[in-house]
Amino acid sequence: MIAINYKNNNNNQQTIQETICIKGIGLHSGKDVDMRLEPAKIGNGIKFIRKDSKKNHVIKAIWSNVSETLLSTTISNDDGLKVSTIEHLMSALSGLHIDNLNIYINGAEVPIMDGSSKPFVEMIEKVGIKQQNKKRKLLNVKKIIEVSSKNSSVKLIPNNQFSIDFEIDFPSQFVSKQSCQLQLINGNYKSDIAAARTFGFEKDVKYLRSNGLALGGSLENAVVVGENKILNKDGLRYSDEFVRHKILDSIGDLYLAGSPIIGYFYGKKSGHFLNNQLLRKLFSDKSNYEYID
Repeated sequence: MIAINYKNNNNNQQTIQETICIKGIGLHSGKDVDMRLEPAKIGNGIKFIRKDSKKNHVIKAIWSNVSETLLSTTISNDDGLKVSTIEHLMSALSGLHIDNLNIYINGAEVPIMDGSSKPFVEMIEKVGIKQQNKKRKLLNVKKIIEVSSKNSSVKLIPNNQFSIDFEIDFPSQFVSKQSCQLQLINGNYKSDIAAARTFGFEKDVKYLRSNGLALGGSLENAVVVGENKILNKDGLRYSDEFVRHKILDSIGDLYLAGSPIIGYFYGKKSGHFLNNQLLRKLFSDKSNYEYID
């Protein structure tokens, strides 16, 4: 179980101390991307701003703006302007408790970096985090919310802290069944989750690329599982890196609630689609939740 007790942390809103400039490649587009993280004022939330568009170029990072969930999370605004593969950056912002940020980007996909959220965490820690003079608004789950599809399911249960359990099952001897139960306390998101990389299977690469996906993928930014071995020269960063990455993704997707969640999240063989459906169901009825500060 991963548990964050927001109630015992300093609950003021936070942003970053200084601007951060990032260059990288899009995992699916294969295109070079320039991105700039800038401090934002109290109550701003997380906003992506497409520098390459002059018209309605702001896209708020919120559950209701999620428009696609195929292999990544994509958000769009009313004019159809998109930013995809936002989940690793959002996970880092959740893990470091960053509430307010403007993200300027010159393309439609967040750079993949090394396939984890660790580079984002390290860049933010390097410039420092700025505490702001207003309390965070916490989202307290009041009822059990569950969404399922075939053999996959996600669930939110009332709890006194934010906790995550996850289990996966892939038909590969190197992945197979994995579950993760960790206590995420004292800032150890960085050591226990942030370094877990996205992963894929060698047998799927040709198909994905023929469909315009994973064009920027490589052994530098993903764990690639072959039929007889892990193809990455240095192997895995954690013995259960696969399930830890699914947790990393879920933390990022759940941060699209717009506030830190107080509740227990359980995921079984799920992904971006069900994570978003869970938030949509949560917010469909105001009796499901309450805001506290």
